[in-house]
Amino acid sequence: MSQHESVFPEGFLWGGATAANQIEGAWNEDGRGPAVSDYAILLNKEMREREHIVEGGPLNAVTRQSLSERMAHPEKYDFPKRRGIDFYHTYAADIALLAEMGLKVFRMSISWSRIFPNGDDLEPNELGLAFYDRVFDECHKHGIEPMVTLSHFDMPLNLAVKYNGFASRHVVDAFEHFAETLFKRYKGKIRYWMTFNEINHVYANPCTCDGVIWDELPDGGNPYAGRWPKKFQIAHNQLVASARAVIKCHEIDPKAKIGNMLCRLENYAETSKPEDELQVLFEDHFNWFFTDVQARGEYPYYIKRFFKDYGVHLEVEQGDLETLKRGAIDYISISYYMTYIMRYKGKISPEPSGQLLTVIKNPYLEQTAWGWPIDPIGLRITLNHIYDRYHLPIFISENGCGLYEQPDENGRVIDDAHIEYMKAHVEQLAEAIRDGVDVFGYAWWGPIDVVSSGTSEMSKRYGQIYVDLDDYGKGTGKRLRTKSFYYYKKLIESNGADLENDIPEDFTV
Repeated sequence: MSQHESVFPEGFLWGGATAANQIEGAWNEDGRGPAVSDYAILLNKEMREREHIVEGGPLNAVTRQSLSERMAHPEKYDFPKRRGIDFYHTYAADIALLAEMGLKVFRMSISWSRIFPNGDDLEPNELGLAFYDRVFDECHKHGIEPMVTLSHFDMPLNLAVKYNGFASRHVVDAFEHFAETLFKRYKGKIRYWMTFNEINHVYANPCTCDGVIWDELPDGGNPYAGRWPKKFQIAHNQLVASARAVIKCHEIDPKAKIGNMLCRLENYAETSKPEDELQVLFEDHFNWFFTDVQARGEYPYYIKRFFKDYGVHLEVEQGDLETLKRGAIDYISISYYMTYIMRYKGKISPEPSGQLLTVIKNPYLEQTAWGWPIDPIGLRITLNHIYDRYHLPIFISENGCGLYEQPDENGRVIDDAHIEYMKAHVEQLAEAIRDGVDVFGYAWWGPIDVVSSGTSEMSKRYGQIYVDLDDYGKGTGKRLRTKSFYYYKKLIESNGADLENDIPEDFTV
């Protein structure tokens, strides 16, 4: 064993991250109403290859016509997020496994439609509130800090269909009521909140992120491009909703902290051409935009030109700008999975690509089976960039890699690739802390297998805890400890000092 003095501060929050719509199941039990996520269809490897599409591509983009078809004829489709991994019924045993691994924090979310079945009901569903009481109590019993995201790609279906999600100010009011209800109910139980998961996904996935359903796909079926006036009006409404939630949290529970959650896209220029560097600047600005507003409480200088050039005229209600100022967040939270290569697009005026996967491959990086480049050093780079820009504490709320993994003939999952990914990223996280960056926690996505957000697969395995279910929900549902389970347990016990992969392969499953 090679172990050195830990650079991680005492009390560092080692943890894991999940989302309600990807683990809970029980989509129509105990008063829960339907959510947009309940109509996300399976898009596994076989289907992607048959349809010649990339993850998140047009087949899984939602229009009113496609949603109506899924609602009218559910028997034609497979909706994996309706079943998840059945965490709704297995939470106690699952949390016990997380505690056995040594997790200090469990980042999770609350299903909005489990609390307010229609999203805007006057009174909450007590059965839903009681479920999360039990989950939080179970976490505390095992010494695990629950960290809660208010909205994680889980818009109530009614708000999407009737109001078009955050395109409507009615939904801003509904979200504030939802947040206030949770803050009052769980005051003292939750120390760390986040408002919206990966809020910048409005660029590429406005339905998933914001409950917005297009009448038709823009630009010949490309779900990423264009419609900037509409998307930035949606973004403004969502930013106001976030700020209102921050204000309510501070009023109701002054001891609690509440942050944002950004899908951090670190960008490299393809060449040393100044034009490629200019494109990096453009992309960075659009990635920073949401956190600039959430952390600084005002619209950044650079967005004015974009609004002018692309005809964006926001409908700003009286008091909105003051709300943004008062609703500044307490800490920065990010997901980090990969880095991107930027090539000049030939436009002197900035425009975001909105693309989730770079079309230009980095020849210096390996990739996962899903085409995600693996770049541990990029984590150190981006943490420095974030801290230099905001000087706020940082929590890494998602980091991990999806892999095809199966138990061997002895029933063990030897997921050395997960271990090497974690080791390399934690090493660079330690370097960032040595650089002086204030990082107070790290959460692996997901410590137990989940239904994939983008493709609704189970075969895209992240977890230190393997769940015996396939893409179609077939299997025993049994939980198995993987090799990386014991690696993460050892890493946590040493507070990040012991990074050697010396786990024997006769471990207990």
